Amino acid sequence: MADGRCEVQQIPDADIVRRWCRAGLDGLAEAREEIDALNVYPVPDSDTGTNLYLTMEAAAAAVERCPSEAAVHEVADAMARGALLGARGNSGIILAQMLRGVADVLGREGATLADGSGLAAALDHAASAAYAAVYKPVEGTILTVARAAGAAAQARLAEQPYGLAEVALAAARAARRALAATPRQLDVLRDAGVVDAGGRGLTVLLDAFDTVLTGRRPLPAPRRVGDHHVPIPAGPASRPCPDSAAAATPAGAAAPAYEVMFLLRAPSEAIPGLRQTLSELGDSLVVVGGGDEWNVHVHADDAGAVIEAGLQAGRPHRISVTHLAAQGRTVAATPAPGDGRVVVAFAAGPGLAELFASAGAVVASTPAGHRPSTTEMLAAVGDDSAGEVIILPNERDAVPVAEAAAAELRAQHRRVAVIPTIAQVQGLAAVAVHEPGRSFDADVVAMTTAAGHARHGAVTVASREAVTMAGICRPGDVLGVVEGDFAVIGSDLLEVAQEVVRRMLSAGGELVTVVTGAGADVSLAAGVEVSVRHSHPEVDTVVYEGGQPRYPLLLGVE
Repeated sequence: MADGRCEVQQIPDADIVRRWCRAGLDGLAEAREEIDALNVYPVPDSDTGTNLYLTMEAAAAAVERCPSEAAVHEVADAMARGALLGARGNSGIILAQMLRGVADVLGREGATLADGSGLAAALDHAASAAYAAVYKPVEGTILTVARAAGAAAQARLAEQPYGLAEVALAAARAARRALAATPRQLDVLRDAGVVDAGGRGLTVLLDAFDTVLTGRRPLPAPRRVGDHHVPIPAGPASRPCPDSAAAATPAGAAAPAYEVMFLLRAPSEAIPGLRQTLSELGDSLVVVGGGDEWNVHVHADDAGAVIEAGLQAGRPHRISVTHLAAQGRTVAATPAPGDGRVVVAFAAGPGLAELFASAGAVVASTPAGHRPSTTEMLAAVGDDSAGEVIILPNERDAVPVAEAAAAELRAQHRRVAVIPTIAQVQGLAAVAVHEPGRSFDADVVAMTTAAGHARHGAVTVASREAVTMAGICRPGDVLGVVEGDFAVIGSDLLEVAQEVVRRMLSAGGELVTVVTGAGADVSLAAGVEVSVRHSHPEVDTVVYEGGQPRYPLLLGVE
């Protein structure tokens, strides 16, 4: 790939958007804590990564609800609207406007991603839309990174015969170069020795787009600014960007006391007046949206006046007011929740939900076959007096969701622990030793230890051809999962299940847990139980009806 070209398989435009939403969300999940640590502007409250993740989560969830036959403009519009309604914080609301810009381009007649022209136009329009949404744009932020990506995409498009993958790579490289330059543009970043947090989040999303097209993983980021990583540009370093006058709060000036956000139903003609009114009340003003749906963000001393301005413009709802400390704009102290403790668990099926509930856990409600969202996990915790929260994600993909929910709960001054259970049977082992009368730390240690001692496996049926650790599987093959890897391929459910249990028991064990899935034959679990009794008479077996989809059996060994 010395000439900068790369191979890319042909993917329908709508599928590219779908895959990118999921890959972008996964990338933000992995980088969330890093981005939070970079967050010093405009408010050093260490939540930019979390806010970007929650915004992208809302966008991805909206896309998942689209019919499989939906056209690209329908998928993109759902993505943008989901982000608008779920946007969190200054960075999230700017990201929502960028996604709206992308959707606007992909909704034009004849627009396509196939040759790179649609992507270049979308990135360029997204940057322009983001600048227009921010009342006083500041260079050295996500805006600068977005503009660099859009300009690079347009320039690369002009160099024939480059196509979509090359345009995407050019945008990702330019974004990384622009991000590395942000400390030279914004004094607060230079003084803290970090790059811009929002800009870093955007590089994650652009890297994810490149990964969707080519399968290539983002380059590692060993270079540092201060104590934090700076992504290395994937190509030759660009010239330093010229310094810009930043509209940051002047040194010594008092920072606004509150962050106010709300969704707003209002006609578009009411928005200019609202922007003007809010600009006189505070700073960090961003208003995004279109039609009659808007998302408003501002930092101000008089939160009531901000809400009144919203009422004059239209109908504000989902109003959020966060008190910011004057020094460093950290979250001010709020009345601490009570001393109660709640355990929140994700259950993959109705039977599993009953098991977790009977053990004293609150179950995160989610449609069958879907992992929980951050909102669903937070809803399970509720707004009661519980000051201590233990979260059991019980699925590998749900761990970052649980971590994002934990960050939200810690901002409410709750004590939170996420036990990284990646299988339902690990969650069952953990909740079995939960004891509310113990201290929080002792309870977390006991539950973590129990989960760690639970080896996990499963049996499922392949739906497509794939390469696994055990070889090539074809549709209809029975797959045995051991510790998260497809380790057995066979043709009989019982025989594969017996082999999975045999492998897990090879390292010893006292208890085998069998959880049956939706529609599983009752003889399947009975066959496993008989096999264990015959080969390991000293080992006990318990069978539960889990009702989980796709997996006729979940298996655990403790």
